Amino acid sequence: MSPDLLQSPHTGLSVSPQHQEIRAELAAAFRWAARLNFHEGVANHFSVAVNEDGTQFLMNPNQSHFSRIRASALILVDANDSETMNRPDAPDPTAWGLHGALHRHCPHARVALHVHSIHATVLSTLQDPRLPPIDQNCAMFFNRCAIDTEYGGLAFEEEAERCCQQLSDPAKQVLIMCHHGVMVIGHSVADAFNRLFYFERAAETYIKALWTGQPLKVLPDEIAEKTARELEAYPGQAERHFAELRAILDAEEPDYAT
Repeated sequence: MSPDLLQSPHTGLSVSPQHQEIRAELAAAFRWAARLNFHEGVANHFSVAVNEDGTQFLMNPNQSHFSRIRASALILVDANDSETMNRPDAPDPTAWGLHGALHRHCPHARVALHVHSIHATVLSTLQDPRLPPIDQNCAMFFNRCAIDTEYGGLAFEEEAERCCQQLSDPAKQVLIMCHHGVMVIGHSVADAFNRLFYFERAAETYIKALWTGQPLKVLPDEIAEKTARELEAYPGQAERHFAELRAILDAEEPDYAT
């Protein structure tokens, strides 16, 4: 094995030292998800691919609270390894189901963040779970969400395989999982976390607008699409947002990166 590679003690998978920065990024995402109350006790899970085809990925250890996760605690797994759940540090079964399926079938999904955040989950329970473009944040997701309406129970492997097919189209970056929550994907941790943050904000705006009982003023399709494209092209916004979040952690919870 190359001296430039480290080896996982449980799987023998080779991990480049450069993945230490990816570990720190994902650990920061967990810490901020906890701060923003996007967590669900010791459930929910994030992952980031570390090899070219996306099948090897880092994810959170089983039953760990987001607020305590450190970079060194993340486990490295291979989506094509049928023995993963027999490991002594095996991940949560539903985490393995969802993220294993996603990283096997959707190589464009370098990062995947699954949560039961309050407003996104409320949205997933509506008879019509679409997010209409009623403001700028909502317009960010215009024609960019997939919706899975066929909830079949916990996301063990068969259910997860079916569910993750919804994200096979790279144009769909958010999966609204009806009766369940949301899965957000991205090309980097910063990209995915920024999208998760704004999706929850957008869902909150929509849900609270519904509370008023007044008719909604929905943007025209052409304006919603224009806005979404402009936000996608906005220079460095996701990266700067995440850098600021990490700067706060560096000052207040620096152990996340250890």
